[in-house]
Amino acid sequence: MSQIQGDIHINHAILQQMVQSLWQYAGSSKQEAQRVAEHLVAANLAGHDSHGVGMIPSYMISKSQGHLQQNQQLRIAKDAGAVLTVDGGQGFGQVMAAEAMDLAIARTQKLGMCAIALRNSHHIGRIGHWAEQCARAGFISFHFVNVVGDPMVAPFNGSDRRFGTNPFCAIFPRPGQPPLLLDFATSGIAYGKTRVAWNKGVNVPPGYLIDHQGQPDIDPAVMHEAPFGSLLAFGLHKGYALAVMCEILGGALSGGQTTHPKTLKNASDAIFNCMTSVVLDPAAFDAPDMQQEAEAFIAWTKASPQAGDNAILVPGEWEEAQRAERRLHGIPIDANSWQQICQAARDAGMPDSELAGYQPQA
Repeated sequence: MSQIQGDIHINHAILQQMVQSLWQYAGSSKQEAQRVAEHLVAANLAGHDSHGVGMIPSYMISKSQGHLQQNQQLRIAKDAGAVLTVDGGQGFGQVMAAEAMDLAIARTQKLGMCAIALRNSHHIGRIGHWAEQCARAGFISFHFVNVVGDPMVAPFNGSDRRFGTNPFCAIFPRPGQPPLLLDFATSGIAYGKTRVAWNKGVNVPPGYLIDHQGQPDIDPAVMHEAPFGSLLAFGLHKGYALAVMCEILGGALSGGQTTHPKTLKNASDAIFNCMTSVVLDPAAFDAPDMQQEAEAFIAWTKASPQAGDNAILVPGEWEEAQRAERRLHGIPIDANSWQQICQAARDAGMPDSELAGYQPQA
């Protein structure tokens, strides 16, 4: 692949306006286009470019292949009170997951907790976004996610790709402060981070990739050009074991699918997720000192003498710092990704005259 060097920087509000317009040209309702644009740009603002606007070209291909279904409504498959199962109908995950969390939040407000399983949804993006939705309501949540039929990660002691990047996420709200947020792929790095590195023409650090023969590699091309290699799970056997649990709890428990020969996709850019989430109202517990105990632990942890130049952070602080930086200086996008996004906009029907208005300075 030919790489164009350098990043552009674009204001997040302008970028969101462009992405919303793109999806309206592509056939989404104004509300759907707005939700998708907000989510993608929010992922970039949080520093997770792997789940941001760089996903647009893949989504457009999925739409053209007949996989991504626009303007769908979430369907309740089963309502068992504190347990809900919902079906996304292959609709935009940015819409399906938001509506699923709305249902879970409303049920938690009534019952003190809710478990909700979302299946058959197109890519639901950055999972932390849905945890943050719960935290804004004052609720704890945790989320198990699988990627159906799209193997990218090798099992521990294995040599080829057998399952997806299978994220896990958990959040703890802190009144008056950003929540504690844990959100990561169970692979050492997300697949999208290899896409960003590939577009930039740079290697990834050692320990994250193997080639098609199962040998260690640092070239992200092994994930994007045949013969394909694999990602590795983080933390050796521990990350692998968590990935397995995300596959089963996200895919099988939701009534959706797991990855096996019958579900493998063929030459498709579609990404389908299942997610099982548990939402809890902390007020339902007998824990009057919960916040004080949490803050005491955080203060104790951060009081440790620094071992180097980097500050001690708790989960979620890195994302907050990224948001402040990128709101001030703009969202960086590598030149190759920007060209791909602009071509996707043209393919959606956006005229060059409008597209020209969104072009940033290099």
